[in-house]
Amino acid sequence: MQIQINADHHIELSEARDQWARSVVEAALGHLAEHVSRVEVHFSDENAGKGGAPDKRCVMEARLNGRPPIAVTNHAESLDAAVNGASRKLVHAMEHELGRADKHAHDARPAAADDGAEFVPSAAPF
Repeated sequence: MQIQINADHHIELSEARDQWARSVVEAALGHLAEHVSRVEVHFSDENAGKGGAPDKRCVMEARLNGRPPIAVTNHAESLDAAVNGASRKLVHAMEHELGRADKHAHDARPAAADDGAEFVPSAAPF
């Protein structure tokens, strides 16, 4: 699973912050890693450091193998809270999508004949 970290020009992206964000994503998505090819994390400060309402935003997009990407957004007062909230939302969305896909695959399976009888096509013309 590749993890790509991006930040807008209002947030300084250091090696330590990059590694920290990667570790949060890896810890949250570890049990789903086999289903994910890449996760993109985008940090932004929506009001350029002026303070006030929760202005730190974290958007995470997961590229699932054979499925459309899933994206979530979380706003918080700090980057730490924004990343943790977004990772929880992403795990929930991915588990929901993967569970739904498993359910559809299960529903699409043909029912097994349990009486041992063979299927014989009708001789009636259509």
